[in-house]
Order: sequence, then C-alpha cells, then structure tokens
Amino acid sequence: MLTSLFPHVAQNPEAFLKAVTQTFQMFFIATPFWFVLGVFFGLLLSITRKGGLCENPLVFEPIDKLVNLCRSIPFVIMIALLFPLTRLIAGTAIGVDGAIFPLIVGITPFFSRQVESVFNALRPTLIESAQAMGFGRIAIIWRVFLRESISKLARVTTITCISFNSEIAVIGAIGAGGLGDYAIRYGFERNQLDVTIAAVLALLVFITIIQTIGTFIGRINNHE
Repeated sequence: MLTSLFPHVAQNPEAFLKAVTQTFQMFFIATPFWFVLGVFFGLLLSITRKGGLCENPLVFEPIDKLVNLCRSIPFVIMIALLFPLTRLIAGTAIGVDGAIFPLIVGITPFFSRQVESVFNALRPTLIESAQAMGFGRIAIIWRVFLRESISKLARVTTITCISFNSEIAVIGAIGAGGLGDYAIRYGFERNQLDVTIAAVLALLVFITIIQTIGTFIGRINNHE
C-alpha cells in the first residue's frame, strides 16, 4: 500500500531515511543550546528591565537592542551573514555540522522574547511574597521565576520548536540536508509529488509529537 502511495519514496528509501536522520540531528543537537540561551537572555531581560527584580538599564538596553536586531533579519539572510563565522566555528558551512550554529543564532532571539514575556507576566504578589519571606534574588529567580513558570515555559518552548522546524527545513533546502532538502531536490525539482507529501507528513508527525509532549508537560505543571 505504501509503495503504491509513495512509489518514488519506495524506490529510494535510503534517501528518505537519511533526510529524516539529518532533520533529527539538527533538531536535537541545536535545541539544548537555544533553550538554555533563550531562558538565560529572557530571564536577564525580565529582571533587568525598568521595575524588574534587578533593574539595570546598562545590561537591559544593549541586550534588548541586540535581540531586536537579530529578530528583524530574515533567516535566509542571516545564514549568509554568518557564513564566515560558521566556517570558523564548525569548519564548514554546509551539511548538518554547518547548520547548527546559524540555527542556534536564528531561533534564540525569538525564544528569548517568548521567555521574557512569560517572566514579565508573573504576578507581582508572588515576588513580593518571596521578598517578604526573606528570599534573596537568586532564590527568587529559582523558586518564583523558574519553578512557577514551568507550564508557560513548556508552552512557549513548544511554539518555538514548531517554528524551529521551519528554520531547519529552510536551511536544509540550501545545503544542510534534511527533509527540506529532500522535498526540494527529490520532490519539487523532479516533479515527484509523492516525495514532497512524504516529507510533509514526516514533519507533521514530528510536530504532533512535540505538541503532545509540550501540552502534557504544561498540563501537569499548571498551578493555576
């Protein structure tokens, strides 16, 4: 049945499996980096803003401007801008190895803003209560900002993961491999629609799994 529905995929299953593997590699290698960086910068923006826990315009302003600048650059153009730096860091600007650095740089500003909005939405009474109990800044960051925001952080992480898959498809189509490259090179350029549909279905399954996991984590940690 699958052979009849996806004849061109069945003729070269190794290419499809390689594309899926490359997509997974890019996702699972880059995600821990942008998650940690996004939480760090999002937290830093939230606590150093005007009226924040550690108000500091000298820290907030440059980071805020840098995040805005990086978010305003289209991802395809950012890949080109980072080309020399990518080759310096990874030794190559193509393939999976050459994709990791621009993927991290491309998605971190977006996730940082998502995280910042989560922390900014914390009820002031929670912070005030923690201060009244004698908690220091580090304890407040850990017990209030991070622990009380797990549910919402899971939600914005899920949204970012779905957006991140779009970036993986884009960078894959211009030399990094993966399902984006597979859909363009084997599907679009050869006019093999079943190949493109197979790539889309694989991405849909992956995104559905991500959404399910994110929703579950958010639900079990929801204290509201």
